[in-house]
Amino acid sequence: MQFKSYWHDTAPRFAGQSAAPIEGHYDVAVIGGGFTGLGAARQLAKAGAKVVVLEANTVGSGASGRNGGHLNNGIAHSFIAAKAELGVERAKALYRAFDDAVDTVERIVKEEAIDCNFRRAGKLKLASKPAHFEGIARNFEAVHREIDPDTALLTSSDLKAEIGSASFHGAMLSKKSAMMHMGRYAVGLAEAAVRHGAVVYENAAVIDRRINGNKHELTTVRGKLTADNVLLATGAYTPGIFGYFRRRIVPVGSFIIATRPLTEAEVAATMPGDRTCVTSLNIGNYFRLAPDNRLIFGGRARFSATSDQQSDAKSGEILRASLAEIFPHLAKVEIDYCWGGLVDMTKDRFPRAGYVDGLWYAMGYSGHGAQMATHMGMIIADAILGKTDRNPVKGLEWPAVPGHFGKPWFLPLVGMYYKTLDRFQ
Repeated sequence: MQFKSYWHDTAPRFAGQSAAPIEGHYDVAVIGGGFTGLGAARQLAKAGAKVVVLEANTVGSGASGRNGGHLNNGIAHSFIAAKAELGVERAKALYRAFDDAVDTVERIVKEEAIDCNFRRAGKLKLASKPAHFEGIARNFEAVHREIDPDTALLTSSDLKAEIGSASFHGAMLSKKSAMMHMGRYAVGLAEAAVRHGAVVYENAAVIDRRINGNKHELTTVRGKLTADNVLLATGAYTPGIFGYFRRRIVPVGSFIIATRPLTEAEVAATMPGDRTCVTSLNIGNYFRLAPDNRLIFGGRARFSATSDQQSDAKSGEILRASLAEIFPHLAKVEIDYCWGGLVDMTKDRFPRAGYVDGLWYAMGYSGHGAQMATHMGMIIADAILGKTDRNPVKGLEWPAVPGHFGKPWFLPLVGMYYKTLDRFQ
């Protein structure tokens, strides 16, 4: 078993990073080389802006290359709950933004000829308990009637053609959802940004930021530059110098295992519907087939803000047990990959984007950024360019998490709370 991301290990190396010294002046400096930053950089460069991307590691090395590979449309929350919390119009706007985000990724993949196995697969929200199906059915009725007719409600009998497991009591099918190879998309998006004129630096962590007149001065481990505008696109990997965001983003580990490639018979017995799947438990699981027929199986597993080999290994054992419970016929299947990454959670699990303290930003996708990040990066890029503001969360209040200053000491307590809910609800 390899302790590395399957997406990273099976993607080509990005060869377009700049070897020039980090210096000079730019219209926009983007901090973070994930989907948000690269989507923004491509959009800005296409409009003729002089743009630089500063990535602390390698492109797609953070959450963009450490997720489950889902591009799910619609709000991850209950649409009914979102209306109550955000208001009807904001909830609908956010729902449509997630739909548009999948369209955006599909369009870029076609325009830039990115070989990343993009496919409209549909998503199943699986009811882990009978009572959960009742809640899913209520949410489906509201979604189907008010915002998204491309949905369906499946009974447990219907699921026999979709998933080879007796663990579930029905599901909601969101037909516009998709999947792709995240590593290949990250590299392809970076190459596209460079083709359009963006400059991308890897291993260029930003360690200081100052304002000098109307210019931002950014110091990296490889040199200094100035910029008229700065876009922070770092999510859960936001460095400590950006305290405002660190107090509002809770980094939470999400962990994933990938089996060996399954045989045709195993695929037919496991995922005959070949969709993206997510369970209804608070500490649940998500899974799909990879392009080479591995089962990519993930979940929170442990409430931890640490992702290293030791932490990933502990989480991997928990995930293996969950996989065996859902798919008993795969209980002894070989696991080839085990990895983790950090999710940028907000207190209410809604994303945030806009402008504050002289910085543009887009983050807080709360585990649902694979589709939304590129789209939000482009929306904020357009705002920087002075185009029509299409930000679906503009003006949404974003209070700091009480007692949180960057290290989420409270995560074990949160985990205990959600485990209790899952046991009794």
